Amino acid sequence: MDALTRTLKETIEAADRAITAEDFDELMKFYADDASLVVKPGLTVSGKESIRRAFVAIADHFNNSIVVTQGEIQVIQGGDVALVIMETLLQATDKAGVKTEISRRATYVFRHISEKWLCVVDNSYGTTLLDSVVGS
Repeated sequence: MDALTRTLKETIEAADRAITAEDFDELMKFYADDASLVVKPGLTVSGKESIRRAFVAIADHFNNSIVVTQGEIQVIQGGDVALVIMETLLQATDKAGVKTEISRRATYVFRHISEKWLCVVDNSYGTTLLDSVVGS
């Protein structure tokens, strides 16, 4: 694994720990000020405050039980931007007590800003966003 891939994998894993711990102040340190988050297909929010509110709502939706981990990773760099394609694994228990395990192939875009790699696009749905528009 090259240095950039290792750095981005460690960055994403640290962000996942913040999500699991519901430490949303810490989580916001991983996002650029102008970042966007795909909350769900058809709903994208922009800016750190909106992203923070979305993560609070997501945690509530999953009964404050989310555990996020990552699997395989591929990184493609172009200048000060990196596209990350990564297997994202989510475990949670909803308010009815139903346990859920979700596996997605996420796409993230990072930009090198002030000596750090910050997320500018967080799309845990990856290319499945196309599923809702195919055939429409």
